[in-house]
Amino acid sequence: MLNPNLQEIELDKEEFQRYSRHIILPEVGLDGQKRLKAASVLCIGTGGLGSPLLLYLAAAGIGCIGIVDFDIVDSSNLQRQIIHGISWIGKPKIQSAKDRILQINPYCQVNLYETHLSSENALEILKSYDVVIDGTDNFPTRYLTNDACVLLNKPNIYGSIFRFEGQATVFNYQGGPNYRDLYPEPPPPGMVPSCAEGGVLGVLCGIIGTIQATEAIKIVLGAENTLSGRLLLYNAWDMKFRELTLRPNPERPLIDKLIDYEQFCGIPQAQAVEAQEKTTIPEITVKELKDLINYGTNTFVLIDVRNVNEYEIAKIPGSILVPLPDIEDGRGVEKIRILSQNKKVIAHCKTGVRSAKALGILKEKGILGSNVKGGITAWSKEVDPDIPQY
Repeated sequence: MLNPNLQEIELDKEEFQRYSRHIILPEVGLDGQKRLKAASVLCIGTGGLGSPLLLYLAAAGIGCIGIVDFDIVDSSNLQRQIIHGISWIGKPKIQSAKDRILQINPYCQVNLYETHLSSENALEILKSYDVVIDGTDNFPTRYLTNDACVLLNKPNIYGSIFRFEGQATVFNYQGGPNYRDLYPEPPPPGMVPSCAEGGVLGVLCGIIGTIQATEAIKIVLGAENTLSGRLLLYNAWDMKFRELTLRPNPERPLIDKLIDYEQFCGIPQAQAVEAQEKTTIPEITVKELKDLINYGTNTFVLIDVRNVNEYEIAKIPGSILVPLPDIEDGRGVEKIRILSQNKKVIAHCKTGVRSAKALGILKEKGILGSNVKGGITAWSKEVDPDIPQY
């Protein structure tokens, strides 16, 4: 409720004490704190961005917080998804987030939507909230969130992170631009590596997520100097901020309905290509690979196409590192050609996706090979549990 009847909203004695540092700010005051209590904010995702922003929204006194997520807590999340803890591993993230929010502020109402946000449910979920915060990490959900906010006329607070770099802005607010003004079309599938493939500095999530929470609070308070029309760029490694001006594109297509965003982002097409590649590239299981290694045969060469840092975390005995980017630019192809003279090539990565791509490139160059199904993750689960999973 961005324009609540403030006379109907009251704070009790404990709330005055809890929010006193806010209330003494001239820019917030008692009326501003009442606005925060009356407001409803929906966060899509409880990962790296959602974790810190949810903590600060709760601490700020947002009266109603909605959370959309369907994932479970994994140990690999804890380095950056600070709302979760060890005791919640294997359990739903939204339940973990709610528990932590209520520990910070029992005055918050927390609504949970343990579901995949889709074109079928997005409008129904978003319609009752004042502000929407995009804490997702995939393009279909980003475009879906944007379009639903445009149709419902909701401000959409955007953030993204990768390695050491982050972005934040406010979309669809007071006539400002939306996500399609910044990115009219999604990149080809696989063109932008995920954080699972490229990595991310944990504290970067906290910085960008906290900026998103700040913008949500400012919008509720009616502040004029939001990030609408401004894209904030942050490089944690260089400790530098930059800002780009964003404007609505008068030629952008009209958003008048929700569409199939998986199709729009080319996911089914990419999956079809991947499936076709799998049918043309032989696979072996990790147990079959283990047998080959145990036999001590010199008939194959095992190529690891992950990056150097992944190789340092965990490796299969006898594997030779040739990163996928080296294969893509041709240098790795020649190296593998030399290594594989009179030998069969067997390739692996983390889960088998990148190695399948590498083998497709090698096949075009006349080098045939087999892919390790499930990659080193399957090796850790089925062959050697001492190999770390990441």
